[in-house]
Amino acid sequence: MEHQFGSVHFNAIGPYLKNTFHCRTAKLSINGGFTCPNRDGTKATGGCIYCSPDGGGHFASDIEDQIRLLSGKWPNSKYIAYFQSYTNTYAPVAVLRKKFEEALSAPDIVGLAIATRPDCLPPEVIALLSELGQKTFLWVELGLQTIHDTTAQLINRAYPLSVFDEAYQRLREAGIPTVIHLIFGLPGETRTDMLSSVSYVGEKEPFGIKFHQLYVMEDTTLSRQMREGSISYSSMTKKEYIDLVVDALELLPPSVTVHRLTGDPPEGTLLSPSWCLDKRSVLNGIQKEFKTRGSFQGMCYSPKRPSL
Repeated sequence: MEHQFGSVHFNAIGPYLKNTFHCRTAKLSINGGFTCPNRDGTKATGGCIYCSPDGGGHFASDIEDQIRLLSGKWPNSKYIAYFQSYTNTYAPVAVLRKKFEEALSAPDIVGLAIATRPDCLPPEVIALLSELGQKTFLWVELGLQTIHDTTAQLINRAYPLSVFDEAYQRLREAGIPTVIHLIFGLPGETRTDMLSSVSYVGEKEPFGIKFHQLYVMEDTTLSRQMREGSISYSSMTKKEYIDLVVDALELLPPSVTVHRLTGDPPEGTLLSPSWCLDKRSVLNGIQKEFKTRGSFQGMCYSPKRPSL
């Protein structure tokens, strides 16, 4: 069957950015010095059970250092400043404006990507993001992970699905592109549960999506719970994960850009599953499965018809 994505079978963000900026465009992971409301006690403590002490920003570093390293490998590239660690709208607007504008002033930065929580987007922050979005290429990333509130409570996400829905709608009304994160393999979730999260997100037709397998790292609540026996968790095999990702992409609208297909844990702290460290094998496996099926992103997508 024919599809529109060339050799990759899905709407990858890399080619999208290259078409937008007419050159290779890479993301630079930044730690903006923020924290999180379910770490500091505002909503909860300890963070999500899988979250590492660095708030998910394993590879974040200084912008200039990253540009210096990458410019030799990719001459004439442009860059997206990606505020990755913790919750990057969890601060007063004046602080956010200063950090975001400083990032935009760095050489060859052509846009911003801002990872945050849906309960950290008050009207004044959305107004700032909308203002910046008129000046530069910008998207916001929301860590939904699952649509199931029972799972959300188990992982200590500290907000219900309704909060996500409201934040997503406010971002959409403000014209701010949104990328949604989903995690596959959360404790207690079945394949049907995971794909229902995908379908729910697909119906919203966001700008982009990120998929991530649940992996266990040292110094996380999840690793402690597993040692104590207070939580039951069994990781997916690589084949199960590959099949699930292809199933998920088949369900999504073809317009949704795909920003991540697999997690990228730091080797020194990973406990399981070990196959996460072979990222290239996972990505190749996804491509191979698409070819085997003769399928592509959106092949099984069916837009929800509005009720009359």
